Amino acid sequence: MTTAAMDDTDHQLLALLQRDSARTLGELGELVSLSPSAVQRRIDRYRKAGLIERQVAVLDPAQVAVLLAVCLVTLAKESRALHAAFRRRLLPAPEVQHLYSVSGETDFVVVLATTGMSHFREVSERLLKDAPNIQRYSTMFVLDPVRTGTALPTRR
Repeated sequence: MTTAAMDDTDHQLLALLQRDSARTLGELGELVSLSPSAVQRRIDRYRKAGLIERQVAVLDPAQVAVLLAVCLVTLAKESRALHAAFRRRLLPAPEVQHLYSVSGETDFVVVLATTGMSHFREVSERLLKDAPNIQRYSTMFVLDPVRTGTALPTRR
């Protein structure tokens, strides 16, 4: 299912689900003018198509003692295989919240969530400092997560 094949109700329903997927089918149906069973059929279609990857609980970072760090990573040598090896190294780590391959002087942006400075140090050494093929990395610590989000736009 592509976003081009979706109607206005699909876009509305997906936006509502991204804000709060714990709403009942009845509540969602009222908001998009569908019956609960029609809402369920659409949600099932989104899951089957892979549009909905998973449903999770999003914790408030202000309520959890967490240290967020944004690391900018530059590889020493570049190739598809070396980029893939770096991804494979980082993907299994639960502390890696986001991993972006980017353009420009930096090759990757890595967002780490740790329980404090000592945990950050252990994770950054294991994943970055001791990693092969890293030319350099720099870290910026998040002082105030002004806005965080997980919702993706489905249309302009």
